[in-house]
Amino acid sequence: MSDLVSVVILNYNGREFVEACIGSVLAQDYRDIEIIVVDNGSSDGSNDVIRERFPQVRLIETGRNLGFAAGNNLGIRLAKGTYIVVLNNDCELEDTCISAMKQAIGKRAEYGACASKIYLLYDDGLLDAAGIVVYPDGLSIGRGRLERGDLYDREEEVFFSSGCCSMYRKEMLDDIRLGDDYFDEDFFMYGDDTDLGWRARLRGWRCIYAPHARLYHAHSAASGSYSHLKAFHVERNRIWILVKCFPLTLILYGQFFTLARYLFQAYGALAGKGASGAFTKEHSSWDLMAVLFKVYWSALRGLPRMWKKRGEIQKRRVITTRYMFDLLRLYRIRTKDIGLKG
Repeated sequence: MSDLVSVVILNYNGREFVEACIGSVLAQDYRDIEIIVVDNGSSDGSNDVIRERFPQVRLIETGRNLGFAAGNNLGIRLAKGTYIVVLNNDCELEDTCISAMKQAIGKRAEYGACASKIYLLYDDGLLDAAGIVVYPDGLSIGRGRLERGDLYDREEEVFFSSGCCSMYRKEMLDDIRLGDDYFDEDFFMYGDDTDLGWRARLRGWRCIYAPHARLYHAHSAASGSYSHLKAFHVERNRIWILVKCFPLTLILYGQFFTLARYLFQAYGALAGKGASGAFTKEHSSWDLMAVLFKVYWSALRGLPRMWKKRGEIQKRRVITTRYMFDLLRLYRIRTKDIGLKG
């Protein structure tokens, strides 16, 4: 008897994509699947489409935008599967994607997560992510982002999986949750998968990358869109990851890398390169400074909550600081790349 896989799809005004997403899950060659769609207060009628077109899907309507973390937590709590797949609503899976992830994660008991091979839908052959790589100040980026997919054809361990499409053992999620929360609901959006990855790593869980688990993500590399909202949450949440998960020596160590990254991002803003360059194409450099001010103010205000969570996380940590250094070295991204990549 096969294991039930619960697929949790978070939908927010995704009428343009969500039908194709659900259809690709229903077309999987792995049949023991339940689909839970959490609709985060959509106003575009996409929840009506889901209800009418897909009666076999369990639709949960929140009535408001709970964010990535809380919306997915709701779906995970309702899931009955041994394995949980968290999937963005703007993805289309190849029909062997879930079975490939299931086969890979089942090879070792310590594999708590499986990373998929995520292509950019509108950029032929280019990757969005093949897992994630990490930086010493808490940031991360998609492994292989904007590179050719055929460069990442080997099944191997990676730091962790991208929240765009990940398979998790429910056992791992239960092991690392904080209270009733799997993803940290204070994050709202962005950095949630990195935070989950560090908490899993601190508990000794590992992640395998399945190159044959392929899908396509409608995130255009050419759009260059980098909003105030995204800039704020990415930077604020990486500070909270640092506070929650890193030992004090690594927090101090990470500050040098933050400074180096800011220098590269300042260059990117001036030269029109990378995420900071994309931001300043749509906004001014002063807007970027204003976002940074808001980031540090918000991070400081949330520090007591994060410090409380830190106590629980560090109390249950089973790996050494030396091993964390090794993880940062093994699954690192260069300062230049994280400063200048989109």
